[in-house]
Amino acid sequence: MPHDNRLQQHSLAAQVAALPPAWRAALQDPPVARALENVTAYVEDRLAQGAIVYPATPFRALEGLAPSDVRVVILGQDPYHGAGQAQGLAFSVPDDCRRPPSLRNIFNQVAQDCPGTPLPRGNDLSRWARQGVLLLNTCLTVEDGAPASHARRGWEAVTDALIRQVAVDPAPKAFLLWGAHAQAKQALLPDNNRHLVLTANHPSPLSARRPPVPFVGCGHFAQVNAWLAAQGKSPIDWATENTDIRQGEFRL
Repeated sequence: MPHDNRLQQHSLAAQVAALPPAWRAALQDPPVARALENVTAYVEDRLAQGAIVYPATPFRALEGLAPSDVRVVILGQDPYHGAGQAQGLAFSVPDDCRRPPSLRNIFNQVAQDCPGTPLPRGNDLSRWARQGVLLLNTCLTVEDGAPASHARRGWEAVTDALIRQVAVDPAPKAFLLWGAHAQAKQALLPDNNRHLVLTANHPSPLSARRPPVPFVGCGHFAQVNAWLAAQGKSPIDWATENTDIRQGEFRL
């Protein structure tokens, strides 16, 4: 049986209220607050009409992860639009769910960047999030079987504000921008060379091997860890599942 990842009525406001304070502050700017109010009203109306909306936790990428905790940002576009798939983390699906093609390509690149390290058997990327990887979709909800059905309803203004909040944090971050949609968000980053910004095509099989910068062979996971090491910081464990993360430390 697939996981019940359907959003329930009247849960969006409660999820926003439960966010860490720094995220809530980013959403209080009047234009952003209006966009959030509008998209919440739209989603609630669709639910009232009987639409099936995913995921159950649209703000999950922000749970337990303040902007100051973020070390790496990976941007997705739209949640998965099938039953049991979307979890509120970009590119992630439950462990017992069939691995989507884009995630398969991501794991293949991890294997190339981390030779000799066993890849996880499952597909849930929560272990990355626990290490400070923000897995943020730029649109946070979608209807069953209808990709991009909630695009241009206000989510983009909300997630742009969240990206800006991460970018202005004093600690340098690594931004992995895969595909034109994610790369457009580079305009939200300060032009001071403080952050590491890596770009490539989207990992989808439709584009992963195409120019100008194929995702296959991009080496982003190794580059991020080399950059973190150069700053005296612990690496991200991209591959194995036997990690214990406490107070920002990486432990085997």
